[in-house]
Amino acid sequence: MSKKTEEAKRLFEEGLSCSQAVFAPYAVEQGISEEKALKLSQVLGGGISHMGLLCGAVTGALLIIGLNFGRSRADDKAAKDLTYTLAQKFCQRFTELHGSINCSDLIGCSLKTPQGLALANENNLFKKYCSGFVEDACRLLEEIIEEGQKKQAEA
Repeated sequence: MSKKTEEAKRLFEEGLSCSQAVFAPYAVEQGISEEKALKLSQVLGGGISHMGLLCGAVTGALLIIGLNFGRSRADDKAAKDLTYTLAQKFCQRFTELHGSINCSDLIGCSLKTPQGLALANENNLFKKYCSGFVEDACRLLEEIIEEGQKKQAEA
């Protein structure tokens, strides 16, 4: 397990959201302060603010893919294409492992209502499932970053 994955697991176990846990260790490496990284990614936890949509561990990883490979100029089609390709690969691999990239599907509970959120907390679903999603997202992210760096070197 990489140091960033260990850090992500620690952050999640301390009570930060899955999106924060995945995003922060990698964002810091890219020069974003930990405080800013945590603030930027917090809104994505619980499937985007407890709406049960796209898994926070997935969104945190996708932000890092963009941070590493995304375009900063409108005419940089190569960066755009590479970023989209890598993001799609990440989502495909995560889905192959877990059957979905949707938070509600992954934990088997809707977080949209106070009752659903209470049910998730009562049944310890975040600890039961999301810790593993954080770890897998980091592992897949590191594979994707390596693949992206190879593609950039070939270009």
